[in-house]
Amino acid sequence: MPLDVVTVPCLQDNYAYLAHDPETGETAVIDLPEAAPLLAAAKEKGWSIDKILITHHHDDHIQGLDGVKEAFPDAMVFGHAKDSERLPPLDVALKDGDTVSIGGEEGTVMDVSGHTIGHIAFYFPGSKVAFTADSLMALGCGRVFEGTFPMMFESLSKLRSLPDDTVICSGHEYTQANAKFALSVEPDNAALQARAREIDAARASGTPTVPSLLSLEKATNPFLRAGTPELAAAIGMENANPVDIFAEVRTRKDNF
Repeated sequence: MPLDVVTVPCLQDNYAYLAHDPETGETAVIDLPEAAPLLAAAKEKGWSIDKILITHHHDDHIQGLDGVKEAFPDAMVFGHAKDSERLPPLDVALKDGDTVSIGGEEGTVMDVSGHTIGHIAFYFPGSKVAFTADSLMALGCGRVFEGTFPMMFESLSKLRSLPDDTVICSGHEYTQANAKFALSVEPDNAALQARAREIDAARASGTPTVPSLLSLEKATNPFLRAGTPELAAAIGMENANPVDIFAEVRTRKDNF
């Protein structure tokens, strides 16, 4: 039985997630931008929070920890070992390729550094879901603050290689702005045009635009399309290395 995943809006434009195993009753929270919405969502479902999975050290992904731990003091905290000095105290220090479980389902830890050094994603193949936070985002990717463009490209390539039907649970409601940028670099992409219209309608009604399917990201997200001839042609870099194309697109986004 797949995990029951609840998307929890936090702060102004953050998302956190509750992932619950219906067979064992175990529940994990993935990132903690704000305690109150997470606790309210758990209470509404009647769930206790047993595990806390942290993707990276930025305040808007960890600052709700104390409030959640106050309510659930036995919840175990998981995070990347090599970023432990910048994370809250960890009960379990992880590395790339490790496994984590939520109830009876095992997930894989993926080092997806670039936005930060030590950013991780959690992929649960049985439930076809990946918690990617600020690495792969809906129609975007995180700004490359600490890593390099080649590092971020490699991280996104790992995520791009997951099955097309993987649900991507990312960390922010940036999708409408990301769509405007994506159309600026690939305006003739029909799938992107259609997705942008759907995003505008969703936001007009206050509906979240995440999670999203990986297949849709591969068809529309310029940061996953750096290796495609269509995007290369659209920005006049037909014979360029995909890493250089990614760097050009990410630089354009930074200045958009």
